[in-house]
Order: sequence, then C-alpha cells, then structure tokens
Amino acid sequence: MSKMTLRDIELCGKRALVRVDFNVPLDGQTITDTTRIRAALPTLRYILDCKPQAVILMSHLGRPKGERVADLSLAPVAPALAQLLGREVAFAADCIGPQAEDAINDLPTGGLILLENTRFHAGETKNDPRFAAALAAHGDVFVNDAFGTAHRAHASNVGVSGRLTAVAGLLLEKEINYLATALDDPGRPFIAILGGAKVSGKIDVIDALLGKVDKLLVGGGMANTFFAAQGRDMADSLVETDALELARSILAGAGAKLVLPVDQVIADAFKDDAAKRQISASDDVPPGWQSLDIGPAAVAAFADALVGAKTVVWNGPMGVFELPAFAAGTVAVARALADATSKGATTIIGGGDSAAAIEQAGLAAQISHISTGGGASLELLEGKALPGIESLSDR
Repeated sequence: MSKMTLRDIELCGKRALVRVDFNVPLDGQTITDTTRIRAALPTLRYILDCKPQAVILMSHLGRPKGERVADLSLAPVAPALAQLLGREVAFAADCIGPQAEDAINDLPTGGLILLENTRFHAGETKNDPRFAAALAAHGDVFVNDAFGTAHRAHASNVGVSGRLTAVAGLLLEKEINYLATALDDPGRPFIAILGGAKVSGKIDVIDALLGKVDKLLVGGGMANTFFAAQGRDMADSLVETDALELARSILAGAGAKLVLPVDQVIADAFKDDAAKRQISASDDVPPGWQSLDIGPAAVAAFADALVGAKTVVWNGPMGVFELPAFAAGTVAVARALADATSKGATTIIGGGDSAAAIEQAGLAAQISHISTGGGASLELLEGKALPGIESLSDR
C-alpha cells in the first residue's frame, strides 16, 4: 500500500468521518443481506478502540438521483448495525445541514452515528465541491472503507479526500492487497474464470487478463457470443450480435488460453420449470432452444483446469443461477474454487453475482477473499486506477 491506512494516523479524540458501503438489499424496511454491514465491522471496531471523539458514517443506498426517496432511507441500517456491533448507533435524518450537525453534536464522547443517504443530494454523484465541503466539515480525519464505490469520483469519497487527511479502512486495504497482488505478482498457475451475460461489458477485463493468466475459462451467456463468433448456431440463446467481430478478434489472439464450455444445459424456455431440458454439445442447440448453464463435461474440464492452481479469480456466474434448474454449473465451479483453496490456492471472487452465488452455495468461508465491489473489482482487474483509492493521502 502506497496510500495511508488507519494504522498511519492518530484517532484518539478525533472525529472520524467514515465512508462505508451500506448499499444493502431491502424488502420494505427489512435488510435481506447484511454482508456489507458485517464487512465494515473490523474497521469500525478498530476506530472505536482508538477512543475517538465521534464516529460519523456516510453511505449511499440505491439510486435516488438526488431526490429524497423514503424507500431508500438508510434508517433501517442503524439498528441492524447496532445489533451487529453490540452498541448504540444514532441516526441523522440528513447527511448535511442542521439536522446532521445537531445530531452529531448531541453524540456522547465516543458516539457512533449513521447519516442519511448521501445520494439524496444531487451534489454527491456530481462531486460538487460545496457538498463535499459540507460533508468534510463533520470530521477531523477521513476513512474510506467503501470499495464498492471506489471506481466512482463522488463527493463522499473523492471530494472529501481533498479536504481531510484521507486513509484506507481495513476492508479497503484488504481489497486492494488481494486484487493488486493477484494482478501484479500472482502465484502460478494463475486461472481466471469469467461468466455473466455479456462479452461487451468485460472486453477490457478479458484483454487485461489474457496477458497475465495461464488459462481463462469462460462460461455463462458470454460464452454463447464466442460460439456464435465461431459460426455455431446458438438458436434462441442470448448472443450479442453487435459484439461478434470483437469476439472473433479475442479468439484469434487468445489461442489455447481461452477455454469455452464443451457442453451446455439447454431448455426450450427461459424458466425454472421449462417443459424440456437436456445436456447438449455446445455446437448442437436445436431451433427454439437456448443455453442456460454449462454442462457436466464443462464443469469437469473447468475443475481439471483448477487442479494445482495457485491463484484463481472468478467474476460472473456460469449460467442463470437464480433459477435452481440452471444453477448446477455455477455451484459446481464454486465447489471447485473451495477445493482449490483447501489445497493452497489464493481464490478471489470479484463481487456481484459471483459473490451472491458463493453465499448461496454456503461456501463463502472456504474462499480466500470475496470482494464487496463488483464494478470496482472489474475495473481493478482491467488495470484502471480507481479515483476513490487514488485520492487517498500518500504515505
């Protein structure tokens, strides 16, 4: 880490302004997954143990587009955090202005408060200097622990960083260390697995990884576009027709590094109870059918490719894992990663649907690192500089 971290600053008696990522899924007022809240606990405990004057938490939730949206209030997060942390957490009905200032001033020494959704203000996503200054006024030091927004130049990360000593929290530091090490000095063999629906959204990642990995395994809907680029008839399968030329170019340059599924699970409808399902070779999709998962032979081939691997990065499911009938390939790859971890590999899940699949399979504890930021991890894998990290104070 060339950037300052929590260990580099004095926190005793200071007001610590902390950017967390509490962009959690809600069902009404109920949080359905507390993973992101739990991920922030080590940083918050570290700060609280340093006996600060106060800890002020900022986060966004959803995309309210600068408007106050009741369903996107962070109010339900405060009691959830209090329960997980085992201490009182106050809540301010705004993130700037008198409501925020009065709530912060009312805190006891060492108190903890969560401010309302920063994206209720249009200045957040615009990195407005006046909004950033109003946020920065709450703290003496700034701790960024929100890797999930590190690829965005917003007021609550980049804007605030220009006004206070800005350091990485423990979670952000961990994310950087794992992902940077995977790219800069990976143990070999280094295997990457990419899935998801579209090739176009991961072109830069594919280009970056092909120059670094020993094997790149491709599944999910994006494999269909590669097959179509090879001249195969994918029938009703998802294919990005406007990315075919791009896929041909990648195939031409990838050589034996790029591995596609040898078989697939196909169905006559995109639904869990499709009347007809079967295993098919990847070059044999009948008219009216579509590919929705990788098949057992592909699973075996991908698992074999992981044998002896020292570093594995995975981003994107192998099929429509949200439907149980087409989740087997994704779950099998998750198990193969867990097995690789047990044999000494460093395994990294790049957030998003892959992280959800690992959690769903009950294998999260058997993976070296599960990123909390899908978009941010992708941009790091592309080799991009992330503004939320670049803006931190240098050591």
